[in-house]
Amino acid sequence: MNLQTHVTIPKSNFDLSHHSSMLLFGSCFSENIGQRLIDNKFSVNVNSFGILYNPLSILNAINRLLDKKLFLEDDFHFYNGLYHSFMHHGSFSNSNLPDAIENANNAFNIASAKLENANALLVTFGTSYVYRLKASGDVVGNCHKLPADYFVRDRLSIEEISLAWTNIISNLTSANPNLKIVFTVSPIRHFKDGAHQNQLSKSILHLSIENLLIQFPENVHYYPAYEVVMDQLRDYRFYTDDMMHPSLLAQTYIWARFGETYFSDDTLNINSEWQKLSKALNHKPYNTNSKSYRMFLSRTINDIQAFEGKYPFLSCFHEKQHLTQLLKTIH
Repeated sequence: MNLQTHVTIPKSNFDLSHHSSMLLFGSCFSENIGQRLIDNKFSVNVNSFGILYNPLSILNAINRLLDKKLFLEDDFHFYNGLYHSFMHHGSFSNSNLPDAIENANNAFNIASAKLENANALLVTFGTSYVYRLKASGDVVGNCHKLPADYFVRDRLSIEEISLAWTNIISNLTSANPNLKIVFTVSPIRHFKDGAHQNQLSKSILHLSIENLLIQFPENVHYYPAYEVVMDQLRDYRFYTDDMMHPSLLAQTYIWARFGETYFSDDTLNINSEWQKLSKALNHKPYNTNSKSYRMFLSRTINDIQAFEGKYPFLSCFHEKQHLTQLLKTIH
């Protein structure tokens, strides 16, 4: 008996591999997939502005990277003991202004350089609701818990999202015709808006992406993470305790489906081999001074060197360095 509605995902007509250069932007799905890509040795840059939820904030971040406009003192405001940027997630806020600027610009420079030669952008829209500063009308990426009367809440239209993203995709693909842009819609429901308003918000995101798929069939693609969670993983065992966020089990399943869609057999084999080594790297010994642990570390270093020899385009420098340091501490 089949107790699930299986969501069919066609195999992509392009591959993402360890040779690909990728940037991810958006909400928690980008964070989850991005971290798994990092853990499996892909060349990725994940949320260089922190988590962003709405399409215009993500677009503004990418536009700023294209313009190479670094952040200055005027881009930050002081509230409740911290300096904040309205373009960044709260993880970039800092009690020291020079540090806040430096951290934002360090992340910015890395992402800007990567964007120039990227093979793929993975973009996750979370909500079509935005907050605009009353003083300027600008959409903010994060309100940083400032008083509500600083902002006006608005819901973007399909036309606004489609037009804004049409312009930036045209610019990106003119400079880089082979660039692939993969859109997803976050399956995390925003129930503070109410069930109906959340559904309207997600529908706007879906229809906006559909417009872009029609306009840019060679460059724009859609990965149905939303449908997999909402239609296939409907059981609450696939959710965390808040009943909104996908559980680790659900995240692992979505990652597997993502790999089936975008990874070749060779890439999947590399992932499998690396995960065996990663498991060894995360091993917690009972006795860190034992002969057996020393032998285990030496064997793992040799295994990693063999992996690098087999896949010279992947670096394991930091992992080897860590193991070598551990080896030196054993008497």
